[in-house]
Amino acid sequence: MAGLMLQGALLGLGATLLFDLWQAGLARATGQPPPNWAPIGRWFRHLARGRVFHEDIGAAEPWRHELALGWIGHYAVGLVYGMAFVLIVGPDWLAAPRLLPAWIFGLATLAFGWFLLQPGLGLGWAASKAPNPAKVRLLNLAGHTIFGLGLWLTGLVIG
Repeated sequence: MAGLMLQGALLGLGATLLFDLWQAGLARATGQPPPNWAPIGRWFRHLARGRVFHEDIGAAEPWRHELALGWIGHYAVGLVYGMAFVLIVGPDWLAAPRLLPAWIFGLATLAFGWFLLQPGLGLGWAASKAPNPAKVRLLNLAGHTIFGLGLWLTGLVIG
């Protein structure tokens, strides 16, 4: 079981790294700013204190290490996703990684962002309160597709 969890952690790490590389490339190609993980860090800090939902995370009490915590939380979630994925698909998938299960799982993880994180930040369900909800949703779909692709590619590398 420990070996399976280690492989899952590696899958999550690889998938999260590919996700970040995609976001960096997208920011360069489009000129839009790269993701800011500080609000996520602030949210994690308040989550540890028992507060899940905010009207506006920007108005919540700041913390000087929130950017670092945002990055740590981002990779921790990726690791947990990778471990959850291998628990679902089992060692047979690791022996012969297939794209479809990884892609479906990547899309399924959208639920946490749309129905926990975004409302927690004050953006509403599935970014309904964002200035351009359709754009946010499309970028979320693309990013989580890249995450699923990353699970599969990492599975091919470590398998």
